[in-house]
Amino acid sequence: MTEDSPTTPEDLARHASKMAKKKAARDKIMATKSGEKGLIIVHTGPGKGKSSSGFGMILRCIAHGMPCAVVQFIKGAWDTGERRLIEGHFGDLCQFHAMGEGFTWETQDRTRDIAAAQAGWEKAKELIRNPEIRFVLLDEINIALRYDYLDIDEVLAFLAAEKPPLTHVCLTGRNAKEPLIEAADLVTEMTLVKHPFRSGIKGQPGVEF
Repeated sequence: MTEDSPTTPEDLARHASKMAKKKAARDKIMATKSGEKGLIIVHTGPGKGKSSSGFGMILRCIAHGMPCAVVQFIKGAWDTGERRLIEGHFGDLCQFHAMGEGFTWETQDRTRDIAAAQAGWEKAKELIRNPEIRFVLLDEINIALRYDYLDIDEVLAFLAAEKPPLTHVCLTGRNAKEPLIEAADLVTEMTLVKHPFRSGIKGQPGVEF
């Protein structure tokens, strides 16, 4: 036990009373939260974990038996662990569409990049329109938006007008545009503190892909 840990009967009673008040306050707040809504979720920032968090929610959907889908806008050429897992074991619940051809410095062809992004967006719209699909992950779409391969106004207008009320859409990638952040219900910014790449360590299976 630390010095601050309750050790006497009086300390334990005070702690129990404090936690009971905290629980009552929390229960009161939770009683007001009865709404249900399909969320627009944005994972952005320079830190690692944006796609990882998105795929974590995909696995939650699978565990709940909720039909879901993934559209990858950049990493389509990669052999990733999440793609192997989903296609190999959960293809009945989760569609996986790898539409990208790699990062812009790999293709070195803007016209080709735009075509790939547009094809990915057309597939995304098809999936989002389907009310039976409850969660759609648009992995690295923020990169396509950042380079104007896709029109941010078109994307936002579609989400506002055509996304079914209970469908969640998660958009990942660094440098999310401000209009998307404003329109989103949930925004998380991953902050870079340390990364092994800066120490000469390449991406590791199970961590990066």
